Amino acid sequence: MKFIRFFSKEKPVYGIVEGESVIKIEGSPFTQYVVTNIKFDLSNVKILPPCEPSKIIGIALNYLDHAKEIGKGVPEEPEFFIKPSTAVIAHEEKIIYPKLTQKMGFEAELAVVIKKKAKDLSEGEALDYVLGYTCFNDVSARDIQNKEKHRSRAKSFDTFAPTGPFLVTDIDPNNLAIKSYLNGSIRQSSTTEQLIFSVRKLVSFVSQSLTLLPGDLIATGTPGKTGLMVPGDTIEVEIEQVGRLRNYVVSP
Repeated sequence: MKFIRFFSKEKPVYGIVEGESVIKIEGSPFTQYVVTNIKFDLSNVKILPPCEPSKIIGIALNYLDHAKEIGKGVPEEPEFFIKPSTAVIAHEEKIIYPKLTQKMGFEAELAVVIKKKAKDLSEGEALDYVLGYTCFNDVSARDIQNKEKHRSRAKSFDTFAPTGPFLVTDIDPNNLAIKSYLNGSIRQSSTTEQLIFSVRKLVSFVSQSLTLLPGDLIATGTPGKTGLMVPGDTIEVEIEQVGRLRNYVVSP
């Protein structure tokens, strides 16, 4: 199922995407919902982020080709950081280039959307707590990231977490093509088959340290070689069966 969150009569609601149409639902995919007979053209709706995370857990190094590209070995266990909910923006919204950085990078990522409160999960039960998947761009201030021990400040600026446009359920996350495009030119191209730690492993591992809440995101890492953006650029993240997330870089 492909869900979308959008504005209807100035209120956020959910719908189901079927082709170029959106069918409004009453309720939420996180709980229960009823499908209505109200339809919209997908091209005419104002798309919102597909969920409202209390936090975003980013996985630092989780692709074999990315580890090889940057000359690092394969980690023994996942390493994660947290991005704030205030960084989240939707499809077609603007990424603000902060005055505090001279190098702003993009990272195409598959994000896991948590379905229900989760703590101390085994790997065997982890996927029962996953609602679905969405596209994510882990925007980073590279110069700040390179000079500080921790990633938090470099990853946490407002607009540094583009998410969407869809929330897709009932797909296998283990072998999906993942790509990024800068101004229409392909910059990253890989597959989630390159993941070092699986979605099942990540959800279980993170839940051992903190409580995951409905709508929280786990961004599973980025493949290959990333790049930099400047004002005027258009950046897109495309994931097979999930969608294509587009955002625009602007000056402060």
